[in-house]
Order: sequence, then structure tokens, then C-alpha cells
Amino acid sequence: MGKYMFEASYTQAGIAGLLKEGGTQRRAALAQTIEGVGGTLESFYYAFGKSDLYITAELPDDASATAVSLNIGAAGALNVSITVLVSPETVDEAISKSVPYRAPGA
Repeated sequence: MGKYMFEASYTQAGIAGLLKEGGTQRRAALAQTIEGVGGTLESFYYAFGKSDLYITAELPDDASATAVSLNIGAAGALNVSITVLVSPETVDEAISKSVPYRAPGA
């Protein structure tokens, strides 16, 4: 399972739906969506600023995260982007790998 952060902004239609249903019902609906592909909703926050919504979730794989994003985006209520989250343990594993890289001009 991987961890993903979904960052979303409401469209005009999405805001109308939010006003009709309320924040907790939208959280429940998105939890159901994530659980429907075998994932778990970890956090769900509305925000002021560039984005309206931040969600973190644990999902089985990148394909599941992409499926969630595509289906939410296709509905037209949210514009969504995904960030893959990396654990400190994964960073430690990456540090231990030998990478044969040469910088340009070196």
C-alpha cells in the first residue's frame, strides 16, 4: 500500500453540491470512494488558499490512486492532483542504493 495526497479545488458545480450536502457528507462520500478501490481515508481537510481540499489516503497502488483521481475529475465537481508520499524508511532505502549518475559537463 502506498500513501497519496489528493489536492483539489471545487468547480462551481462542486460548490453547489457542497452547499447542498455539507462537509461531513462529502467526507463520507469520498471515504466510500477510496474504500471502494481497497484504500483507507487517513485525513480530510478543507482549506483556505490555493486549494479547497486536502485528502491523504492509503491505496493499494498507483493505478488505484489514478483511478480515483480520474473518476472524481470526470464527474466535474473537483479539479484534482495527486502527490505520492514517501516515508522516511523509503528515503533511507533510496540513500543506500548506488546510482551511476554523471552530472552534465562533469
